[in-house]
Amino acid sequence: MVHPTIGDVTVLVQPGEAPVVVEEPRTDRAAALDPPPSGDRLRGWLVTIVVTLIGAFVRFWNLGYPTDKGTPIFDEKHYVPQAAQVLRNGGYEDNPGYELIVHPPLAKQLMAIGQDLFGYDGIGWRFASALAGTITILLIVRIARRLTRSDLLGALAGVLLIADGVSHVQSRMGMLDIFLALFVVGAFGCLVVDREQVQERLAVAVREGFVTNSAFGPWLGFRWWRFGAGVCLGLACGVKWSGIWYIIAFGLLTVVWSALARRAAGVEEPWLGALAKDVLPSIGGLVAIPVLVYVATWFPWMASETGIDRHVVGGKVKDVPYIPDVLQALWYNAKNVYKFHVELVTSATNRHPWESKPWTWPMGLRPMLYYYDNGVTGCGAASCLGAIMLIGTPAMWWLAFPVIGWAVWRSIGRMDWRYAGVLVGYMAGLLPWFLNLDRQMYFFYVTPMAPFLVLLIVLALGEILGRRTAGSERRGTGLLVVSLYVGIVVANFVWLWPILNGNPITPEMWQQQLWLPSWR
Repeated sequence: MVHPTIGDVTVLVQPGEAPVVVEEPRTDRAAALDPPPSGDRLRGWLVTIVVTLIGAFVRFWNLGYPTDKGTPIFDEKHYVPQAAQVLRNGGYEDNPGYELIVHPPLAKQLMAIGQDLFGYDGIGWRFASALAGTITILLIVRIARRLTRSDLLGALAGVLLIADGVSHVQSRMGMLDIFLALFVVGAFGCLVVDREQVQERLAVAVREGFVTNSAFGPWLGFRWWRFGAGVCLGLACGVKWSGIWYIIAFGLLTVVWSALARRAAGVEEPWLGALAKDVLPSIGGLVAIPVLVYVATWFPWMASETGIDRHVVGGKVKDVPYIPDVLQALWYNAKNVYKFHVELVTSATNRHPWESKPWTWPMGLRPMLYYYDNGVTGCGAASCLGAIMLIGTPAMWWLAFPVIGWAVWRSIGRMDWRYAGVLVGYMAGLLPWFLNLDRQMYFFYVTPMAPFLVLLIVLALGEILGRRTAGSERRGTGLLVVSLYVGIVVANFVWLWPILNGNPITPEMWQQQLWLPSWR
């Protein structure tokens, strides 16, 4: 008779004989927790650097073109002058151009660096955006490589992000959303590494035999990568308040990952253990730290004498004793910004011509026209025009629903944490916009979603490619299919290149670029 007990001990009971205690090996459970080998690190970094340099070349190419007769284009007209104020004043805005200063200051502070380096022109307006887009390429290569343990798939992730029309255009605009994407992707990458660190620590606990000392499992110590994710999320909120949704989504995700790791380690009550020993530290790392970082982005404003709303206390706002004036003023500003966004609704008589709703975003069915000038020259014909449209490369974006469906199946049916994590990142950028469908919305809000779409596609390409242990014919066929697909994406991006960059083209070419009626 075999009678197992809690832990790694089994009691063997044979009729007529004394019980024999046999200690089960812990190595199997610990080995299951150990992350897979990362491969050749030097080669991985060489791949990362080469792909990133290619991305930098594409993002920075002719960066200062076009302009609107020497002035910013589209929503650059809001943020570029605000960044100039930040540069002039040392970190804060003091004059609400178009009566609109409705986002936190961080992105404009970063854009001010470009203006300081290169001046008030197209390159200066967009330098920080292009740099943010380039760093995002580097991050996506490293994240994909860690998710798949493949240098090839990591490189393909970088290539796909380079060839994404949304990421490309937003990296070449003096707007805010590419910075939001950068910090969100950075936070996700930190949490992926944090998950591995949790498993490594639990593997040590298993090997050393103290993982079951408590029914809830061990404390996991200070988690620097989770702290880094909190910093990134605070910076994301310092760009746009929509970073709050990623705090909620990623906070829940890391607790679930911790619970599953505890279960894999043999903890008796893994979910209660995660609640008891992971929730409070997660609140500290992914809530308190972001709040502190967010407030820190306002320090120049706090120290100012002329910042917007800085000295409303005692005037527009009645002074509340025992609360610092600066916090009262910041709260007043936040209420005004919140009111603006709540009241930014679709008007039946003044609808924006390029407004869209979130159900059209996964496939990019309603892009945006950023720039149009039919008086340019240089296309080799009598009549030329230049245009910039924010379009998600169809060879990628039109696969959104199939890859989302596949990710749901892998997450639920196969408990694949990689698909689940990427899906959470994607949906955190999409689902919150369904909460108020009357609000004015625009396709550029998908900018933080684009890197997660790339990761979903790359994970699916990994399935098509096949395991390293598969036969040569299976791997060869998979490699052929993956290569053909990536080639189609790059060719699609090259086709769209003129209207992603505002290059002079003929009116006939312009019509050929507009594939769908909703693109017009």
